Amino acid sequence: MKIQRTLVYALLATFLVAGAAGTAAGEEMTLDKLIAMNLEAKGGEDALRAVKSVRVTGTMTMGGQMEAPFSWEWKAPHKLRMEFTVQGMTGVQVYDGSEGWMVMPFTGSSEPQKMPSDQLKAYEDQADFAGPFIDTEEKGYELEYAGEEEVEGTPAYKVKVTNKHGDVTWVYLDKDYGLEIQSRSTRTMGEQEIEAVTAIGDYKEVGDLMLAHSYDAKIEGAQIPGQTITFGKVELNADVPDSRFVMPQSETPAAAEGDGR
Repeated sequence: MKIQRTLVYALLATFLVAGAAGTAAGEEMTLDKLIAMNLEAKGGEDALRAVKSVRVTGTMTMGGQMEAPFSWEWKAPHKLRMEFTVQGMTGVQVYDGSEGWMVMPFTGSSEPQKMPSDQLKAYEDQADFAGPFIDTEEKGYELEYAGEEEVEGTPAYKVKVTNKHGDVTWVYLDKDYGLEIQSRSTRTMGEQEIEAVTAIGDYKEVGDLMLAHSYDAKIEGAQIPGQTITFGKVELNADVPDSRFVMPQSETPAAAEGDGR
């Protein structure tokens, strides 16, 4: 089903915060310097740690034509909920900090179900609001500075980010400010290995931070059209109750014992 295929991009878009700062011309870059530059650009480590919850509303544009409103809620330490509405149906995907669940009426069922393991791993990374440059070892990340490379004509620093599952994401940060402008990652979805590319931009000030408000995602070599995620309203330290991440009970009554079913 076309809707199901295009919605996979919602799992691949990387929600990263970013801001503006400079670095000395001609300075030799190292991983430690790049991390410091990046965190300063985002508003500082203290400002990032001060954020305990976030609510985002915006629009997903699929294939340059179909638009779907979405909402994204994050809560410390690692909870994430995403909702999106397509053709009058609302999908829900949730990571509660350890397990994932979803409601996907596009498949013909409105019942909540456990999230597949490949999607669950993607949500684990997305649920890390502060990103891999804070508490790196504690979160199980490994970082490696990989030199410089141009991204769509923009000079950038390249960082190899390996998560606790061994999945690798290449993160590109522009040389002027140290901000994320692109990510590339190879992931296994079902039995297929895919390379996802996300362009990151349209930075705007929100509270003490600067956040990217546009994520343009695509799968390399795929015939499926790409997807653009655009943030509209962003609320820091919003009131997001824990109940938003609890998997609801199925509305389908269980078969009675001995009823022959």
